[in-house]
Amino acid sequence: MEKRSDFVSLRDVSKHFGTVRAVDGVSLDIAQGEFFALLGPSGCGKTTLLRILGGFEASNSGSVHIDGADLTIEPANQRPVNMVFQNYAIFPHMNVRQNIAYGLRKDGLSKAEISQRVDEAVATVKLEGLGDRGSHEISGGQRQRVALARALIKHPKVLLLDEPLSALDKNLREQMRVELRALQQKVGITFIFVTHDQEEALSMADRIAVMFEGEVRQVDTPARLYEAPASREVAAFIGSMNFFDASVVGAEGGKIIVDAGPLGKMSMAPPEEGAPVKGEAVTVGIRPEKLTLGEAPPSAGANAIKGKLTAASYLGERNHFFVTVDGMDEPISVASQNSSPMDHKGWSEGGEVWLTWEPAGARLLRA
Repeated sequence: MEKRSDFVSLRDVSKHFGTVRAVDGVSLDIAQGEFFALLGPSGCGKTTLLRILGGFEASNSGSVHIDGADLTIEPANQRPVNMVFQNYAIFPHMNVRQNIAYGLRKDGLSKAEISQRVDEAVATVKLEGLGDRGSHEISGGQRQRVALARALIKHPKVLLLDEPLSALDKNLREQMRVELRALQQKVGITFIFVTHDQEEALSMADRIAVMFEGEVRQVDTPARLYEAPASREVAAFIGSMNFFDASVVGAEGGKIIVDAGPLGKMSMAPPEEGAPVKGEAVTVGIRPEKLTLGEAPPSAGANAIKGKLTAASYLGERNHFFVTVDGMDEPISVASQNSSPMDHKGWSEGGEVWLTWEPAGARLLRA
Protein backbone atom coordinates (compact mmCIF):
# COMPACT_ATOMS: atom_id res chain seq x y z
CA MET A 1 0.00 0.00 0.00
CA GLU A 2 1.33 3.41 -0.99
CA LYS A 3 2.01 5.71 1.94
CA ARG A 4 -0.01 8.91 2.10
CA SER A 5 1.84 12.16 1.44
CA ASP A 6 -0.83 14.01 3.48
CA PHE A 7 -0.98 11.53 6.35
CA VAL A 8 -0.95 14.51 8.74
CA SER A 9 -2.66 17.55 7.28
CA LEU A 10 -3.12 21.00 8.80
CA ARG A 11 -5.13 23.65 7.00
CA ASP A 12 -5.06 27.33 7.96
CA VAL A 13 -4.50 26.54 11.65
CA SER A 14 -4.38 29.60 13.92
CA LYS A 15 -4.13 30.05 17.67
CA HIS A 16 -4.27 33.40 19.44
CA PHE A 17 -3.60 34.17 23.09
CA GLY A 18 -5.20 37.59 23.47
CA THR A 19 -3.42 39.80 20.95
CA VAL A 20 -0.54 37.32 20.52
CA ARG A 21 -0.79 35.26 17.31
CA ALA A 22 1.07 32.16 18.48
CA VAL A 23 0.16 30.21 15.32
CA ASP A 24 -0.96 32.19 12.30
CA GLY A 25 -2.59 30.42 9.36
CA VAL A 26 -0.31 27.37 9.19
CA SER A 27 -0.92 24.74 6.50
CA LEU A 28 1.26 21.62 6.30
CA ASP A 29 1.18 18.14 4.80
CA ILE A 30 3.36 15.50 6.48
CA ALA A 31 3.89 12.10 4.89
CA GLN A 32 3.25 8.73 6.48
CA GLY A 33 6.47 7.44 8.04
CA GLU A 34 8.21 10.81 7.72
CA PHE A 35 10.54 12.30 10.33
CA PHE A 36 9.36 15.91 10.28
CA ALA A 37 10.84 18.75 12.33
CA LEU A 38 9.31 22.04 13.44
CA LEU A 39 12.28 24.37 13.84
CA GLY A 40 12.44 27.94 15.04
CA PRO A 41 13.50 30.28 17.84
CA SER A 42 11.78 30.37 21.21
CA GLY A 43 8.30 31.85 20.99
CA CYS A 44 7.83 31.15 17.28
CA GLY A 45 4.77 28.91 17.87
CA LYS A 46 6.24 25.47 17.18
CA THR A 47 5.30 23.92 20.54
CA THR A 48 1.81 25.44 20.37
CA LEU A 49 1.38 23.87 16.93
CA LEU A 50 2.56 20.50 18.28
CA ARG A 51 0.08 20.73 21.15
CA ILE A 52 -2.72 21.51 18.67
CA LEU A 53 -1.76 18.36 16.75
CA GLY A 54 -1.87 16.34 19.95
CA GLY A 55 -5.21 17.74 21.09
CA PHE A 56 -3.71 19.43 24.16
CA GLU A 57 -4.54 22.86 22.77
CA ALA A 58 -7.62 23.91 20.78
CA SER A 59 -7.05 26.04 17.70
CA ASN A 60 -9.09 29.18 17.06
CA SER A 61 -9.51 28.24 13.41
CA GLY A 62 -8.40 25.71 10.82
CA SER A 63 -8.49 21.92 10.68
CA VAL A 64 -6.34 18.94 11.69
CA HIS A 65 -6.57 15.62 9.84
CA ILE A 66 -4.63 12.42 10.56
CA ASP A 67 -4.87 9.47 8.17
CA GLY A 68 -7.92 11.04 6.53
CA ALA A 69 -9.88 11.57 9.76
CA ASP A 70 -10.91 15.05 10.88
CA LEU A 71 -9.65 15.33 14.46
CA THR A 72 -9.96 19.10 14.85
CA ILE A 73 -12.28 18.96 17.86
CA GLU A 74 -11.29 15.53 19.20
CA PRO A 75 -9.65 15.49 22.66
CA ALA A 76 -6.12 14.18 23.14
CA ASN A 77 -7.24 10.75 24.39
CA GLN A 78 -9.27 10.19 21.21
CA ARG A 79 -6.40 10.88 18.81
CA PRO A 80 -4.05 8.20 17.37
CA VAL A 81 -1.01 10.09 18.67
CA ASN A 82 1.30 9.97 21.65
CA MET A 83 3.63 12.63 22.97
CA VAL A 84 7.10 12.65 24.50
CA PHE A 85 7.41 15.76 26.65
CA GLN A 86 10.51 17.84 27.24
CA ASN A 87 10.83 16.68 30.86
CA TYR A 88 9.91 13.04 29.98
CA ALA A 89 7.23 12.93 32.76
CA ILE A 90 8.64 9.69 34.23
CA PHE A 91 6.70 8.54 37.32
CA PRO A 92 9.14 8.50 40.28
CA HIS A 93 7.27 5.79 42.23
CA MET A 94 7.42 3.27 39.35
CA ASN A 95 10.27 1.23 37.95
CA VAL A 96 11.21 1.16 34.27
CA ARG A 97 8.78 -1.63 33.28
CA GLN A 98 5.90 -0.10 35.24
CA ASN A 99 6.48 3.28 33.60
CA ILE A 100 6.50 1.73 30.13
CA ALA A 101 3.36 -0.35 30.83
CA TYR A 102 1.39 2.56 32.27
CA GLY A 103 -0.51 3.37 29.07
CA LEU A 104 -1.66 -0.23 28.58
CA ARG A 105 -3.30 -0.69 31.95
CA LYS A 106 -6.61 0.82 30.89
CA ASP A 107 -6.80 -1.15 27.65
CA GLY A 108 -8.12 -4.35 29.21
CA LEU A 109 -5.13 -6.46 28.17
CA SER A 110 -4.09 -9.57 30.06
CA LYS A 111 -0.98 -9.49 32.23
CA ALA A 112 0.73 -11.85 29.80
CA GLU A 113 0.02 -9.61 26.82
CA ILE A 114 1.13 -6.49 28.70
CA SER A 115 4.34 -8.24 29.71
CA GLN A 116 5.01 -9.29 26.12
CA ARG A 117 4.41 -5.77 24.80
CA VAL A 118 6.70 -4.32 27.48
CA ASP A 119 9.41 -6.84 26.59
CA GLU A 120 9.18 -5.75 22.94
CA ALA A 121 9.30 -2.06 23.87
CA VAL A 122 12.26 -2.56 26.20
CA ALA A 123 14.17 -4.32 23.42
CA THR A 124 13.23 -1.65 20.88
CA VAL A 125 14.77 1.16 22.95
CA LYS A 126 17.71 -0.95 24.23
CA LEU A 127 16.82 -1.07 27.94
CA GLU A 128 17.29 -4.80 28.47
CA GLY A 129 18.30 -5.63 32.04
CA LEU A 130 17.07 -2.31 33.46
CA GLY A 131 13.37 -3.12 33.87
CA ASP A 132 13.41 -3.29 37.66
CA ARG A 133 15.34 -0.09 38.21
CA GLY A 134 13.65 2.96 39.70
CA SER A 135 13.54 6.26 37.84
CA HIS A 136 16.27 7.64 40.12
CA GLU A 137 18.58 4.75 39.22
CA ILE A 138 18.83 5.44 35.49
CA SER A 139 20.65 8.10 33.46
CA GLY A 140 19.17 10.97 31.47
CA GLY A 141 19.53 9.06 28.23
CA GLN A 142 17.86 6.00 29.74
CA ARG A 143 15.00 8.14 31.06
CA GLN A 144 14.46 9.43 27.56
CA ARG A 145 14.32 5.85 26.26
CA VAL A 146 11.71 5.01 28.91
CA ALA A 147 9.58 7.94 27.75
CA LEU A 148 9.95 6.82 24.12
CA ALA A 149 9.03 3.22 24.97
CA ARG A 150 5.98 4.33 26.95
CA ALA A 151 4.82 6.40 23.97
CA LEU A 152 5.52 3.74 21.34
CA ILE A 153 3.98 0.81 23.21
CA LYS A 154 0.51 2.12 22.34
CA HIS A 155 1.35 1.86 18.63
CA PRO A 156 0.35 5.44 17.78
CA LYS A 157 0.05 6.55 14.18
CA VAL A 158 2.01 9.71 15.01
CA LEU A 159 4.61 10.35 17.69
CA LEU A 160 4.99 13.96 18.83
CA LEU A 161 8.28 14.99 20.46
CA ASP A 162 8.67 18.32 22.25
CA GLU A 163 12.42 19.08 22.46
CA PRO A 164 13.16 15.68 24.05
CA LEU A 165 16.96 16.10 23.85
CA SER A 166 17.27 19.55 25.43
CA ALA A 167 17.95 18.24 28.96
CA LEU A 168 20.89 16.07 27.87
CA ASP A 169 24.55 17.06 27.79
CA LYS A 170 26.23 17.66 24.42
CA ASN A 171 27.83 14.23 23.91
CA LEU A 172 24.73 12.31 24.99
CA ARG A 173 22.54 14.56 22.88
CA GLU A 174 24.60 13.76 19.78
CA GLN A 175 24.43 10.02 20.56
CA MET A 176 20.66 10.17 21.08
CA ARG A 177 20.18 11.93 17.73
CA VAL A 178 21.58 8.88 16.01
CA GLU A 179 19.54 6.50 18.16
CA LEU A 180 16.31 8.45 17.73
CA ARG A 181 16.66 8.53 13.96
CA ALA A 182 17.45 4.80 13.87
CA LEU A 183 14.45 4.09 16.12
CA GLN A 184 12.11 6.04 13.85
CA GLN A 185 13.31 4.14 10.80
CA LYS A 186 12.88 0.85 12.65
CA VAL A 187 9.31 1.42 13.84
CA GLY A 188 8.21 3.33 10.72
CA ILE A 189 5.93 5.71 12.64
CA THR A 190 5.50 9.35 11.62
CA PHE A 191 7.60 11.48 13.98
CA ILE A 192 6.94 15.19 14.41
CA PHE A 193 9.78 16.75 16.33
CA VAL A 194 9.98 20.26 17.83
CA THR A 195 13.38 21.84 18.35
CA HIS A 196 15.15 25.20 18.37
CA ASP A 197 18.46 23.44 17.65
CA GLN A 198 19.25 23.57 13.94
CA GLU A 199 21.82 20.75 14.18
CA GLU A 200 19.19 18.43 15.65
CA ALA A 201 16.78 19.20 12.84
CA LEU A 202 19.38 18.98 10.07
CA SER A 203 20.82 15.69 11.33
CA MET A 204 17.54 13.81 11.91
CA ALA A 205 14.66 15.15 9.85
CA ASP A 206 13.52 14.17 6.36
CA ARG A 207 11.98 17.63 6.04
CA ILE A 208 11.93 20.73 8.20
CA ALA A 209 9.40 23.53 8.62
CA VAL A 210 11.12 26.74 9.72
CA MET A 211 8.83 28.95 11.80
CA PHE A 212 8.99 32.61 12.78
CA GLU A 213 6.32 34.60 14.60
CA GLY A 214 3.67 31.91 14.26
CA GLU A 215 4.19 31.41 10.53
CA VAL A 216 5.91 28.72 8.49
CA ARG A 217 8.44 30.53 6.29
CA GLN A 218 9.94 27.53 4.45
CA VAL A 219 9.43 23.76 4.29
CA ASP A 220 12.21 21.76 2.70
CA THR A 221 14.80 19.02 3.09
CA PRO A 222 17.79 19.79 5.33
CA ALA A 223 20.13 20.09 2.34
CA ARG A 224 17.80 22.45 0.48
CA LEU A 225 17.24 24.63 3.54
CA TYR A 226 20.98 25.02 3.98
CA GLU A 227 21.99 25.39 0.34
CA ALA A 228 18.90 27.23 -0.96
CA PRO A 229 17.23 29.24 1.82
CA ALA A 230 14.18 31.14 0.59
CA SER A 231 14.86 34.29 2.60
CA ARG A 232 17.52 36.12 4.56
CA GLU A 233 15.62 35.25 7.74
CA VAL A 234 15.85 31.51 7.07
CA ALA A 235 19.45 31.77 5.85
CA ALA A 236 20.51 33.52 9.06
CA PHE A 237 18.83 30.92 11.27
CA ILE A 238 20.13 27.83 9.44
CA GLY A 239 23.90 27.86 9.93
CA SER A 240 26.02 30.97 9.40
CA MET A 241 26.00 33.24 6.37
CA ASN A 242 27.65 36.46 5.29
CA PHE A 243 25.16 39.02 3.96
CA PHE A 244 25.87 41.79 1.50
CA ASP A 245 23.36 44.50 0.61
CA ALA A 246 22.87 44.77 -3.13
CA SER A 247 20.58 46.20 -5.79
CA VAL A 248 19.40 44.81 -9.11
CA VAL A 249 20.91 46.64 -12.10
CA GLY A 250 19.65 44.40 -14.91
CA ALA A 251 19.17 40.92 -16.31
CA GLU A 252 20.99 38.91 -18.94
CA GLY A 253 20.66 35.34 -20.21
CA GLY A 254 18.26 34.35 -17.45
CA LYS A 255 20.62 35.69 -14.77
CA ILE A 256 20.16 38.70 -12.50
CA ILE A 257 22.91 41.34 -12.50
CA VAL A 258 23.36 42.93 -9.09
CA ASP A 259 25.63 45.59 -7.68
CA ALA A 260 26.79 44.31 -4.30
CA GLY A 261 28.93 47.26 -3.24
CA PRO A 262 32.37 46.02 -2.15
CA LEU A 263 31.78 42.73 -4.00
CA GLY A 264 31.21 44.57 -7.26
CA LYS A 265 28.76 43.53 -9.95
CA MET A 266 27.72 39.90 -10.02
CA SER A 267 25.64 37.68 -12.32
CA MET A 268 23.41 35.44 -10.22
CA ALA A 269 20.63 32.89 -10.56
CA PRO A 270 17.24 34.40 -9.64
CA PRO A 271 15.43 33.29 -6.46
CA GLU A 272 12.92 30.47 -6.94
CA GLU A 273 10.04 32.67 -5.82
CA GLY A 274 10.56 34.99 -8.80
CA ALA A 275 13.08 37.36 -10.32
CA PRO A 276 13.46 40.77 -8.66
CA VAL A 277 13.04 43.87 -10.83
CA LYS A 278 15.61 46.49 -11.76
CA GLY A 279 16.29 48.82 -8.86
CA GLU A 280 15.00 46.39 -6.24
CA ALA A 281 17.03 46.03 -3.04
CA VAL A 282 18.24 42.45 -2.57
CA THR A 283 20.75 40.55 -0.45
CA VAL A 284 23.68 38.41 -1.55
CA GLY A 285 24.45 35.58 0.90
CA ILE A 286 27.63 33.48 1.00
CA ARG A 287 28.26 30.71 3.53
CA PRO A 288 31.64 30.94 5.33
CA GLU A 289 32.80 27.60 3.92
CA LYS A 290 32.04 28.76 0.35
CA LEU A 291 34.82 31.36 0.64
CA THR A 292 38.48 30.56 0.00
CA LEU A 293 41.21 32.54 1.72
CA GLY A 294 44.46 33.30 -0.12
CA GLU A 295 47.41 35.65 -0.09
CA ALA A 296 47.98 35.98 -3.83
CA PRO A 297 45.67 38.05 -6.07
CA PRO A 298 43.29 35.77 -7.98
CA SER A 299 43.21 35.37 -11.73
CA ALA A 300 41.35 37.91 -13.84
CA GLY A 301 37.58 37.42 -13.93
CA ALA A 302 37.38 35.52 -10.63
CA ASN A 303 34.87 36.49 -7.97
CA ALA A 304 37.19 38.10 -5.43
CA ILE A 305 37.53 40.78 -2.80
CA LYS A 306 40.56 42.09 -0.89
CA GLY A 307 40.59 42.60 2.85
CA LYS A 308 42.59 42.34 6.07
CA LEU A 309 42.69 39.32 8.36
CA THR A 310 41.57 40.56 11.77
CA ALA A 311 41.08 37.31 13.73
CA ALA A 312 41.75 33.60 13.37
CA SER A 313 40.40 30.82 15.62
CA TYR A 314 41.30 27.14 15.83
CA LEU A 315 38.09 25.12 16.37
CA GLY A 316 39.34 21.56 16.16
CA GLU A 317 38.01 20.22 12.87
CA ARG A 318 38.14 23.64 11.19
CA ASN A 319 39.70 27.07 11.31
CA HIS A 320 37.57 30.21 11.43
CA PHE A 321 38.76 33.55 10.10
CA PHE A 322 37.37 37.08 10.13
CA VAL A 323 38.27 39.49 7.37
CA THR A 324 37.49 43.22 7.30
CA VAL A 325 36.75 44.85 3.95
CA ASP A 326 36.64 48.54 3.16
CA GLY A 327 33.05 49.75 2.90
CA MET A 328 31.60 47.05 5.16
CA ASP A 329 30.58 47.49 8.79
CA GLU A 330 30.83 43.80 9.73
CA PRO A 331 33.79 41.45 9.14
CA ILE A 332 33.38 38.60 6.68
CA SER A 333 33.41 35.11 8.21
CA VAL A 334 35.46 32.37 6.51
CA ALA A 335 35.61 28.69 7.52
CA SER A 336 38.08 26.10 6.28
CA GLN A 337 38.78 22.50 7.19
CA ASN A 338 41.77 22.24 9.49
CA SER A 339 44.88 20.35 8.38
CA SER A 340 47.08 20.78 11.44
CA PRO A 341 46.39 22.38 14.84
CA MET A 342 47.02 26.11 15.08
CA ASP A 343 48.32 26.26 11.52
CA HIS A 344 46.80 29.27 9.77
CA LYS A 345 49.20 28.97 6.82
CA GLY A 346 51.40 31.58 8.42
CA TRP A 347 48.85 34.37 8.05
CA SER A 348 49.10 37.04 10.68
CA GLU A 349 46.35 39.29 11.94
CA GLY A 350 46.32 42.55 10.03
CA GLY A 351 47.80 40.96 6.91
CA GLU A 352 46.30 41.50 3.45
CA VAL A 353 44.30 38.56 2.10
CA TRP A 354 42.01 37.77 -0.84
CA LEU A 355 38.65 36.06 -0.65
CA THR A 356 37.36 34.15 -3.67
CA TRP A 357 34.24 32.10 -4.32
CA GLU A 358 32.57 30.11 -7.07
CA PRO A 359 29.44 31.64 -8.64
CA ALA A 360 27.30 28.81 -7.24
CA GLY A 361 28.52 29.67 -3.75
CA ALA A 362 26.59 32.94 -3.66
CA ARG A 363 22.84 33.02 -3.09
CA LEU A 364 20.52 35.83 -4.16
CA LEU A 365 17.87 36.55 -1.51
CA ARG A 366 14.91 38.91 -1.57
CA ALA A 367 15.57 41.68 0.94
